[in-house]
Amino acid sequence: MSTQAGSPPAAAVEEPVETGGLRRAVGDYVAKVRSGDIGSLSSVLGVVVLVILFTVLNPGIFDTPRNFANLLNQSAAVIFIAMGLVFVLLLGEIDLSAGYTAGTSAAVLGVLLSQGAPWWVAVLACLATGALIGLLIGLLVALLGIPSFVVTLAAFLGLQGVLLLVIGNGGTIPVRDPVILRLMNSNLPVWGGWVFWALVVGGFVVLGLVNQARRRRAGLPTGNTTLFWAGAVGLAVLLAVAVYVLNLERAVNVDISSLRGVPVVVPVAALFLVGLAFVLDRTRFGRHVYAVGGNAEAARRSGINVARVRIACFMIGSTMAAVAGILLASRDNSISPSTGGAQTLLFAVGAAVIGGVSLFGGKGKVHNAILGGLVIAVIANGLPLVTSEAGIQFVVTGAVLLLAASVDAISRRKAVVTR
Repeated sequence: MSTQAGSPPAAAVEEPVETGGLRRAVGDYVAKVRSGDIGSLSSVLGVVVLVILFTVLNPGIFDTPRNFANLLNQSAAVIFIAMGLVFVLLLGEIDLSAGYTAGTSAAVLGVLLSQGAPWWVAVLACLATGALIGLLIGLLVALLGIPSFVVTLAAFLGLQGVLLLVIGNGGTIPVRDPVILRLMNSNLPVWGGWVFWALVVGGFVVLGLVNQARRRRAGLPTGNTTLFWAGAVGLAVLLAVAVYVLNLERAVNVDISSLRGVPVVVPVAALFLVGLAFVLDRTRFGRHVYAVGGNAEAARRSGINVARVRIACFMIGSTMAAVAGILLASRDNSISPSTGGAQTLLFAVGAAVIGGVSLFGGKGKVHNAILGGLVIAVIANGLPLVTSEAGIQFVVTGAVLLLAASVDAISRRKAVVTR
């Protein structure tokens, strides 16, 4: 098509913004925080402050490689439940049954293993149990319109009863399968830890560069290049320190056995983090989850099947709880009526909220669950070293959760005002 004489020249294609220096990046981030979008800042600061505090209060105890590895193992199940709860919380819903979903699914795993079933059959049955529980909850919430608080509270009580019926009062189901036990009781070899480090850092850089190239081809802003490389270097250094510390000898008596390496559950958690983050950030389903959480009626009017999204999110949450049940069975070498009970659910919800997932829906990422889980784990691990008073531990944990919820509410209100 030819251009007519005298017509204005065609508008030049706007070049995508991709650089700006570290100073500009810091300024943009400060403006973002001032507008109410603080992201994971509070949980990162929380981890740093708590680690420094407990290290000062318990020198030579809290900051040992042995305690660092214990902290990761202790937080694993809570983090996995919290990663699943992120999908439910993004909708503005709640799942109070996730803890006992983990216990009931683990009981199915234990019963099948005790009957001689192969480990993979037991694992599939465990995951199917979690998905089925999530499907039932999702159907009641999405199709009948019963509030999720009521449905999941009923499921909490019902599943607790099912767990008691399967295992019996005071009973336990021992787990002796070596594959299941290895999940929480073994470590990568020293060289395996460094391979894990290279994969994580290399994957971060490659995916970041690919994403920048894709956005550049689409004519979209690619973000601050300086900030990207600063983040890559920071991740590399932080992860290298963690791998180095975990590769140090942790055994009390080296003559009997050696205890070194990154716990196996760490790369397992990394795989789930990447997979779930991909679902939320890179798929149409993920965009629908945020849309429904932001405004369900607007999402419905735009053609999104809101009921299907809700059912799928509850199924993901319960399936992740089943995965946590496998980890609990592996860590305890058994399943008991208390598996998944006590503070497991409360800590998981607290982890998601403390990490930055909004209780009002529509805001949060999967990695928030890991950061929040680390805050909870540091409190649960460090406080008993300071005081044996269980009451103080509950008060401090509750105060941290209340603080996180308050920050969420205040930041959301500030975001509305500055919009």
